[in-house]
Amino acid sequence: MATAATILHADLDAFYASVEQLLDPSLRGRPIAVGGGVVLAASYEAKAFGVRGGMPGRHARQLCPQLTFVGGHFKDYQLLGDAAIKVIGDFTPLVERISIDEAFADVAGCTHLFGTPAEIAKTIRQRVRMEIGLGISVGVARTKHLAKIASQVAKPDGLVVVDPDTELEFLHHLPVELMWGVGPVTKAQLAEIGVLTIGHLAKTPGWSLERLLGPAAGEKLAALAWNRDPREIKSHRRAGSAGAQSAIGRKPAEERVIRPTLLHLADRIATRLRAKSRPGRTVTVRVRFADLSSVTRSVTLDAPISATMILAEVAEELVRAILADHPDQKTISLLAISVSHLEEHWDLELELPLELQDEARRPGTRIGMARWAADCAVDKIRDRFGWDAIGYGPAALGISRSVPDEFRKLAEKDL
Repeated sequence: MATAATILHADLDAFYASVEQLLDPSLRGRPIAVGGGVVLAASYEAKAFGVRGGMPGRHARQLCPQLTFVGGHFKDYQLLGDAAIKVIGDFTPLVERISIDEAFADVAGCTHLFGTPAEIAKTIRQRVRMEIGLGISVGVARTKHLAKIASQVAKPDGLVVVDPDTELEFLHHLPVELMWGVGPVTKAQLAEIGVLTIGHLAKTPGWSLERLLGPAAGEKLAALAWNRDPREIKSHRRAGSAGAQSAIGRKPAEERVIRPTLLHLADRIATRLRAKSRPGRTVTVRVRFADLSSVTRSVTLDAPISATMILAEVAEELVRAILADHPDQKTISLLAISVSHLEEHWDLELELPLELQDEARRPGTRIGMARWAADCAVDKIRDRFGWDAIGYGPAALGISRSVPDEFRKLAEKDL
């Protein structure tokens, strides 16, 4: 592991809302939210009233009556996010972009050209502000985990450099929810055993964490609490899976809700898989119920798939199995699909017509190939006339979606 603080984590501040304020100067200094039925992003002025991303719009208006909702300029988000990451790339080729608005960078090899890591971070912040017009917070530390925490502490529009000699002193007084991998559920679990800060977590016996969170999660968080993070910057990392999810409010667990939602999700995922020629073997679904409990189930197929209808049918079968195992749960709030074990190089293997029960879901059969041909035709039409020009069955009729697909696509990793 590195002994010097040369890892930078740069994160654009309230990115989507800040872009809207940049595009429309009349919105600057005012509480705004991107979205409508659901808050997709909030400005710092809105966050001061408790408005947060993912919050229902009605609740947000109750917290902040003067809140202004604006529609998203998705193409501008992509252009400005790319421009900010390009500024970081002007200093080092070791840049690992982890989302549209944040990235890691290792500047160990370029300090002789641009100064100390702190000076490089300061210059990056100045350039992003002057050339793009957006604020960006930067954390500098010895490890990726600590650099990301430092950038969160630096917000908004700040810079925090963690000295290796005092990193545990810096880290251990911070709230545990700043750690990578500690979401609301894990935070609540840790609070039940009195773990509120990272220091508390570091002092908690390993067996206690493993019993509470499971062996893998317990071991990982214990290591990060002591800043043991050997991960290096990976500048050309391809995603190992493709996924999509849809928050649907509180809807009955019925076919009229489940089928079109899963077909829409499968369409989004399979289109990406075909575009990159990366079919996958493992399909995983997640169902979140009205009480916010979640259940996942997966299956690994004999052959990798990237056909929309095959993926939708496999996912529907998995969801039905989950519902059968939880008969008391009558209401769902979220459905998600992911495909993993993606193939890097794959050739379709033709299959004889043996009239197998799952023949329609096998890509090498006559039916499977017909489905593939239909998908390719849909892809070509969309490439020419746009995504909404054609669709699949119920999903093409316009299911209710609180979060626009354009917004979700901004978070999708390169396959």
